[in-house]
Amino acid sequence: MAGFLARRLLNYLVLIIVATSLAYMLAASALNPRSNYEGRNPPIPPAVIDARLTELNLNDETPLFQRYLTWAGGLLHGDFGKTVTGGSVNDDLARRIGVTLRLITTGLIVGSVTGVLIGAYAAVKQYGVFDRLSTAVSFVVLAVPTVVLANILIIAVIWFNDAVGTQVFLVSGEATPGLQGGFLTQLVDRLQHLILPTISLSLGLVAVYSRYQRNMMLDVLGADFIRTAMAKGLRRRTALTRHALRTALIPAVTYFAFTFGSLLVGTTFTEKIFGWHGMGEQLVNSISTNDVNTVAAISCFAALAVLLAALASDVFHAVLDPRVRVG
Repeated sequence: MAGFLARRLLNYLVLIIVATSLAYMLAASALNPRSNYEGRNPPIPPAVIDARLTELNLNDETPLFQRYLTWAGGLLHGDFGKTVTGGSVNDDLARRIGVTLRLITTGLIVGSVTGVLIGAYAAVKQYGVFDRLSTAVSFVVLAVPTVVLANILIIAVIWFNDAVGTQVFLVSGEATPGLQGGFLTQLVDRLQHLILPTISLSLGLVAVYSRYQRNMMLDVLGADFIRTAMAKGLRRRTALTRHALRTALIPAVTYFAFTFGSLLVGTTFTEKIFGWHGMGEQLVNSISTNDVNTVAAISCFAALAVLLAALASDVFHAVLDPRVRVG
């Protein structure tokens, strides 16, 4: 198992280097930081603009490969460079990584676990009321874009808060500014802010995982080893949870890394809508301001996060499938 994971980790490190390099090349080629200084009144002398862009390693007059080598050299020392305003990309993203990871981790756990449980139960109750209802709701959720779904949730929550006469769910931001109180008060406030964006992120995952897990579970339920286990006296519930569900989970954990990537995309819209100042929001802002170094840094983080999720899925696969551990 250790050898298997070591080989996978080496492959992932190569993929991170390739993905990060391509992301920088694309951002440096497509974005135009010079436009941030043009058209001002009074106009800025071209020599001043060139000097400033060169200082930030954003001068389009410098060959692209040379800019890449300068950026990559700083990256080897843990420095992602400067923003278009001259600030540190590291300092800016350090404040935002925790926000995004908190949102993604919560949404991923809630969405995947809930989806797997719904899909497995729907398979056991095939063609029953629960199966048909979960199928219909999943297709509706998958047909609605994340942006639309988030705004529907906001409207519903505002109506609910007005109906009960108190702010049960909070819509904007990750915490209430200037809130006074102890640890418990702060914790409750953050949970009230976290619930709505978590639901917005996790609903799509619930729909995907429930459909995926249902099909995998149906394939396993008719397998010979399940009938053999029950014929030997094992209770049906025990056979389903200990053998059927464990086997059916193997394809689901393989799918884990890919859903993590889609969750990163969904976070971009969720953070903008709910006012969470994370990396998704900053990605949109940095593209609009032609901030090449920030876009490249966020792309590097996204590649690292997705590949770490892929490594985690390999670990789960090895735990669930003894053949991987033996190999």
